Amino acid sequence: MKATSYHGELCLIVLKSARELGKLVDDWIKNLRNVQEPEMTYILPIEEVRFSNGEGKLKLDESVRGKDVYIIVDVGNYSITYPMFGFENHMSPDEHYQDVKRVLSAIGGKANRVTVIMPLLYASRQHKRKGRESLDCALALNELENLGVDTIISFDVHDPTIYNAIPNSSFENIFPTYSMLKSYIAHEGNNISKSNMVVISPDTGAMDRAIYYANVLGVDVGMFYKRRDHTRIENGKNPIIQHEYIGGPLEGKRVLIVDDMIASGESIIDIINVITTQKIEAAYVACTYALFTEGVAKFDRLYEEGKLKKLYTTNLSYIPAEIKHKPWFVEVDLSKFIAKIINTLSHDESISPLLDATTRIRRLLKSASLKNE
Repeated sequence: MKATSYHGELCLIVLKSARELGKLVDDWIKNLRNVQEPEMTYILPIEEVRFSNGEGKLKLDESVRGKDVYIIVDVGNYSITYPMFGFENHMSPDEHYQDVKRVLSAIGGKANRVTVIMPLLYASRQHKRKGRESLDCALALNELENLGVDTIISFDVHDPTIYNAIPNSSFENIFPTYSMLKSYIAHEGNNISKSNMVVISPDTGAMDRAIYYANVLGVDVGMFYKRRDHTRIENGKNPIIQHEYIGGPLEGKRVLIVDDMIASGESIIDIINVITTQKIEAAYVACTYALFTEGVAKFDRLYEEGKLKKLYTTNLSYIPAEIKHKPWFVEVDLSKFIAKIINTLSHDESISPLLDATTRIRRLLKSASLKNE
């Protein structure tokens, strides 16, 4: 790796929403660069100010002129609050995204290069238009491009084709597959074999992901099809009538359900209830983002009933501390991976070797001696 960067001194701007992840990333970068000074940090101090009427501003406490800036934000962190008109208001994705624009405004074009690391891409579920709907995600990407962002880095985007909105800018959609499988094998490796495992997609949209998992593991794949009532709209969607399974027999199998996101979790819960009637050995879930928008009581119940063994998810978006201690919950730490990406890019090197998950997974499976029988 080159000793110097063409893009200036490395600088991390970590918004309050991603403070925990940002600190871990900073520590890993120092480790990768063999930094010995304990007080040294790449994180630039900032002030995120909120006025009593809900408006805000952001101030950089140090200059970023000529620096290689990486802005880290978690637009899904609903735990951040501020007082407004006498009550505590929880920050929404809209407000977190607005803070990113405040950072860019404060930078004012003085940085040498600006990269936004937004693991959970803002408005990624509103990626296409039906009728007279707004195109929120495409609009946001265009705004970031126009505000001087050179590269946007996101993880497991709901629809990767959204990068077509900014064809002339750098957009990296990174998958946490290797880290997910590494954690899964670490917890379950001694109990799984290729003959007793199947990967399932919860819907047609996640099928590519499921096929990839199945191919690298060398196991069978199945899918659920969501039958919807197209005569009604509830909570902005046509309600699901039934989940129909398409695939081979599940009896005696360990089932791994893979998806990008759990919001309310209703679909995953319905699917687990369906497959457990087929006498499976155990059910596992691997998703990049576990939002739990309606709490985890139903997941607790699934675990208590023996229907759910483990749920694997990343620390790329906020998870309450009380959930992290659930017996069925496993957090997959991506901070070292992000640090490697930042460190590589800051030295103007290609990140392709880091993104080649297939080779790394096969080495992992070989070392884990996954049984073929």
